[in-house]
Amino acid sequence: MAVVRPFRGIRPHTELVDRVASLPYDVMNREEAKDMAKGNPYSFLHVVRSEIDMEDEQNPYDQAVYEMARRNLDKMIEENILVQDEQPKYYIYRQMMFGRVQTGIVGCTSIDDYIHDVIKKHEFTRPAKEVDRIHNFDYCDANTAPIFLTYRRNETLNTIIRDHIKFNKPLYQFTSEDDIMHVVWDICDEAVINRIHQIFEGIDYLYIADGHHRSASAVKVGLKRRENTDYTGEEEFNYFLSVIFPDEDLFIMDYNRVVKDLNGNSTEEFLDKIKENFTIELYEEGSYRPSKKQTYGMYLEGHWYKLTAKEHITHKDNIVERLDVALLQDNLLGPILGIEDPRTDKRIDFVGGIRGLEELERRVQHDMKVAFAMYPTTIDDLMDVADTGEVMPPKSTWFEPKLRSGLFVHRLSD
Repeated sequence: MAVVRPFRGIRPHTELVDRVASLPYDVMNREEAKDMAKGNPYSFLHVVRSEIDMEDEQNPYDQAVYEMARRNLDKMIEENILVQDEQPKYYIYRQMMFGRVQTGIVGCTSIDDYIHDVIKKHEFTRPAKEVDRIHNFDYCDANTAPIFLTYRRNETLNTIIRDHIKFNKPLYQFTSEDDIMHVVWDICDEAVINRIHQIFEGIDYLYIADGHHRSASAVKVGLKRRENTDYTGEEEFNYFLSVIFPDEDLFIMDYNRVVKDLNGNSTEEFLDKIKENFTIELYEEGSYRPSKKQTYGMYLEGHWYKLTAKEHITHKDNIVERLDVALLQDNLLGPILGIEDPRTDKRIDFVGGIRGLEELERRVQHDMKVAFAMYPTTIDDLMDVADTGEVMPPKSTWFEPKLRSGLFVHRLSD
């Protein structure tokens, strides 16, 4: 049984929504964030990446950065750049990209559901990254960015969403700079709100699609506040901001790998070692994008190769070990290239599929030696792994489109 409830959203003034909405804080570096917000005082990057308003030498994890985030958020509210709804609501958030549509419910989910695995995870988190968002949320007294959740298809909820969209005008409709259309509706009808709440109570599990660090941080902020008060469980800090999409809507792109060197191997030695567990074919028709599981593209010294996992390494009882990312890690990146822990090894980097295979070629020509193009992990893989209580290898999934920050803010002390 999943607990999802409405909230009094803090959201952009209608005329400013396209200038406020920003990409998530963790998909760009400091320099890119600063460039994105340049000339735009309304950008929500001033809240989620507030170090861009400070000297370049400023440590982005200093207390002063989080104090700046709070001041920037307060200023946006005081100047009516952001306004708060008077009554708790659900919202519908639709994104359209590449002809695909994903439509979800925006509400608040329970930190207790997270603790008790009603909200299921599929990744480990890194403490340093958690601490950063803990400070941002705590100083701002708000969830400044939503968690991206999914659930197995529920036709009753789909019908409610379709009917509401059909008979109501949107609050917002705009196209962002990356040509993604964003549309938002609010749900004010008490009967509909109650019905949505009841439907989620009948859904056994929610799954984190994207935002493991944000969700862990939101939960820890809530637990911290429980320690400092005689809480009832109804306070807003017991819940965190989420956008919840049906699994059938979601689009996972490839999450590719680039490695700095061949771990002391010559090119010939490297290719010979690969042949033990993969067949290798030189691909001479441009770049190679895998079209099915257990195949990989490899870019090395100006050439693309097609790698296919040999049968003897694909027969695994463990669901995680059967994943393409695991097969590559366990049979090539680890034993041949010496990448033992891809979460911490500085010789490997990861490139989201949204950047295209051209970015893999550019990286190899610029600062890397070899690149691997992956077949995307499926949403069924993700949920099956989460259901078993396992975790996926690092950087297994790249979801597009990304949720915009600043469209919804959830105040923790309401």
